[in-house]
Amino acid sequence: MTPTNGEAMEPPRVVILDGGFSSQLSCHVGHVIDGDPLWSARFLHTHPDEVVNAHLDFLRAGAELIITNTYQASLGGFVDHLGVTAEQGYKLITRAVELAKRARTLYLEEFQHLVQNDHVPLVVGSVGPYGAHLHDGSEYDGSYADTTPVETMREWHRPRIQALVEAGVDLLALETIPCQEEAEMLCELLRDYPHMKAWLVFTCKDNQSIAHGESFQKVAKKCWESNPEQLVAVGVNCCAPSYVTNLFKGFNDDRPHDPIPLIVYPNSGEKYNPEIGWIDRDKCEAVEVFVQEWLDLGVRYVGGCCRTYAADVSRIRNQVRCWRDRYRFQATFHPDPECAETTEPKLVPA
Repeated sequence: MTPTNGEAMEPPRVVILDGGFSSQLSCHVGHVIDGDPLWSARFLHTHPDEVVNAHLDFLRAGAELIITNTYQASLGGFVDHLGVTAEQGYKLITRAVELAKRARTLYLEEFQHLVQNDHVPLVVGSVGPYGAHLHDGSEYDGSYADTTPVETMREWHRPRIQALVEAGVDLLALETIPCQEEAEMLCELLRDYPHMKAWLVFTCKDNQSIAHGESFQKVAKKCWESNPEQLVAVGVNCCAPSYVTNLFKGFNDDRPHDPIPLIVYPNSGEKYNPEIGWIDRDKCEAVEVFVQEWLDLGVRYVGGCCRTYAADVSRIRNQVRCWRDRYRFQATFHPDPECAETTEPKLVPA
């Protein structure tokens, strides 16, 4: 329905994600996190209360969901670097979900007068790439896919996904995937959990290609078409914000009446130097600068990744509000039939 002048039209819903968990966690633990072979997952074992507090920071900042601290969590990783048994490692992954749920409960108690039943934050299980546990940098270029059998990757992922599902996550985040082979395998593996939904996001090396070199748009569309029943969105994360517009531009031109929902949560744009840490922050435009542009391109889920904090989530939320106000104004006073074609997120608990 096209609105008449003076009649407001509601914009499509945009879901605000959280930010870089390890970045926010560092504000609480007082320890260096980057470079650890378990990354922030170590703190599930050593600092569970601080994990809860980091989740709470994001919820208070306006995040509508929180992603579990399991990106680099795996049974083998915990056995090798914590000295626990595989069974204890499995329980640490389920603990991550319990800690996120505890943060959600505390948030709901704190803001019960403001939270509506249909806006209760979701808990999303982070499923990072196989290369992350190798601790050799291959997660950044996907080169492990050239030498690692798909079956090996599948059997590594299976118990961590099983633990997240068993612990009761609302969704899965198949995230920071650098290569087509692993992405396709994860979409297939997802079918083993038919009642679970997920989003799939890639890390990209430039404004056209995922880290391993394949075309982002071709791979993302192929993965979506392989399992549209369970995927809620496809997109990118942990890449420079300056890449995103070109990665998404024209993505749904061939699907004007059935657009694929898009998701983005980039890093700050800084570069990581293994010798000295993160550099070039002064050369980066803030993530929120790009938000309205991305929403115009059809992004319906937006947040941040590495080096973005709760304060950044608040600024992203404010940009979403500005975009919604602009959308209403344009739809009311400059009605366009195409405005009626929107993409509503399928973000619902499994």
